[in-house]
Amino acid sequence: MDHIRPQVERGKKSSKLLVSARHMKSDINDTTFSHVMFLLSGIPGQEDFHLWISIAFGLIYAIAIVGNSVILLIIKTEPSLHEPMYIFLSILALTDLGFLIVTMPTTLGLYFFNFREINLHACIFQMYFVYVLIVTESGVLLSMAFDRFIAISYPLRYSSILTLSTIAKIGLVSVIRALTLVFPFPVLLIQFQYCRSNVLTLSYCRNEDIGRLACLDEGLRAMYGLTIKIVTMGLDLPLIFFSYVMILKTVLRIASQVESLRALNTCVSHFCAVLLFYTPEFSLSVIPIFVKDVSPLLRIILSYVSLLVPPLMNPIVYSVKSKPLRARIIKVFIK
Repeated sequence: MDHIRPQVERGKKSSKLLVSARHMKSDINDTTFSHVMFLLSGIPGQEDFHLWISIAFGLIYAIAIVGNSVILLIIKTEPSLHEPMYIFLSILALTDLGFLIVTMPTTLGLYFFNFREINLHACIFQMYFVYVLIVTESGVLLSMAFDRFIAISYPLRYSSILTLSTIAKIGLVSVIRALTLVFPFPVLLIQFQYCRSNVLTLSYCRNEDIGRLACLDEGLRAMYGLTIKIVTMGLDLPLIFFSYVMILKTVLRIASQVESLRALNTCVSHFCAVLLFYTPEFSLSVIPIFVKDVSPLLRIILSYVSLLVPPLMNPIVYSVKSKPLRARIIKVFIK
């Protein structure tokens, strides 16, 4: 019995060491997963042109911010532009400014100062507001399609249907809907464990980009990404399409061809805004389904197009196509 006791004690000690080691490993894993550091990335293979890319991004941000700010200033200070169409345009400009403000620190920080690190919580915080703004802008574009339908189908009742209070309620509902629909996704991302590479493919955080690094099987990750796209794109695009079908039906009933073209001309700016917003986002979802081995560079370019092109082009398109807005802008710059 005496010679057995030392072995038993050694066994107890080794089991205690094993348990403590497991606890230490668990603590390390918990710390790793709760304080994950991601690395942001620039455009791969273009390191030699990094300086020129940073200048281009800086110019795009500056022009887009100035353009949307001018749109907001003109609409606010000009009483004749206090109409539903221009009020919706000001909401669209605010949403575009939100995109620029949320993504500018990490994008310009990476390209100008090579700041790559971002922790999990900051990344999810940025991703949440990016997708809130995506859903909000989609709702605003749907509201603008409804505005064009009312203006063409019921011109005499246009002002009485779309009053200021109605427009304010529509804008509030769009924001609340976005905050509510997007909220589950960051909650899920915080719960995930990240055992793959911590290198992101962009200079800002997107939902699917973070999700691909999680320790999930391919089917679950694909379902997660599809759900995001359905929430952000699949709810409003069919309704916008339906609005344009109803607009075309109304226009075809108009006897005069000149009046028909004039009515359709009021929709051109909005149609361009819809194309600028949905085409890159839709391409990011559809191309990987039908094309195998999609180039990562193509996804990166489409992601940057979806981020920067709508805020840059929307003020230009509306300034060119809207005569009252264009006249006010020219008047301001001439002064």
